[in-house]
Amino acid sequence: MSTSKATTVKLQEMKRDRQKIVMLTAYDYPTARTAEQGGIDVILVGDSLGMVVLGYDSTLPVTMEDMIHHTKAVTRGSKQTMIVTDLPFLSYHISTPEAVRNAGRLIQEGGADAVKLEGGREVIEQVQAIVRAGIPVCGHIGLQPQMVNQLGGYKVQGKDFDGAKKILEDALLLQEAGCFALVLECVPTSLAALISERLSIPTIGIGAGDGCDGQVLVVHDMLGITDKYLPKFAKKYSELAEDMKAAVAQYAQEVRDGAFPEAHHGFKMSEDVLERLVEETGLS
Repeated sequence: MSTSKATTVKLQEMKRDRQKIVMLTAYDYPTARTAEQGGIDVILVGDSLGMVVLGYDSTLPVTMEDMIHHTKAVTRGSKQTMIVTDLPFLSYHISTPEAVRNAGRLIQEGGADAVKLEGGREVIEQVQAIVRAGIPVCGHIGLQPQMVNQLGGYKVQGKDFDGAKKILEDALLLQEAGCFALVLECVPTSLAALISERLSIPTIGIGAGDGCDGQVLVVHDMLGITDKYLPKFAKKYSELAEDMKAAVAQYAQEVRDGAFPEAHHGFKMSEDVLERLVEETGLS
């Protein structure tokens, strides 16, 4: 557990000192507070909120307004943890000035400390421009959920020579472009370890094995809040969905049975006031 707020410089030092970096997603005030209290180094306000919070089938419908709204909530709940927010689909692809403008909105309006975007060599110009504007950028290569339609699904990337070579080259290009860290998603463990060794910036793995400099999970997967499909790379540390369903069912039953609320759940008023109210209003 870190004793001070993580910064881009601190993350570099953690890689150098071989201290593992812990990243976790959060999308609201109470979850951000819990993540901070639990000792998370970096909170990611991921566009995964589209699937786990908003109920979409992918991250593609998520908008800039969605990301700003949820980042504001997270920043209100977490004051001592570094906050990185995803640039959503089409917010940085159309033009480089628009990419800078949207990255700036996440910092200026949302309160994020840094932004994350998906892609390799094809987004180098945007990364460089955002960094020149004074905004820290975290890259994201391997499986890119915003490219799910082009990739043909959520598949492991870089298993063949050409694919692995491209991911390694993209990692080096993103580092050269100014990224302070890279998320490696769904790439073979040995490839992620090789990339982590080659780079001077930290790597954060999700489905990329233990050779990365840190790990990230979606909080809903980690806490067992969702009862949907759990990816192979995720680990449940709790079964909150079951606890929540049981609590809701018990509440519903107690209301129907008259067991809730009990007397101590209510509030008292003066009998004199009640009597006067009855008299003056003609109620009986």
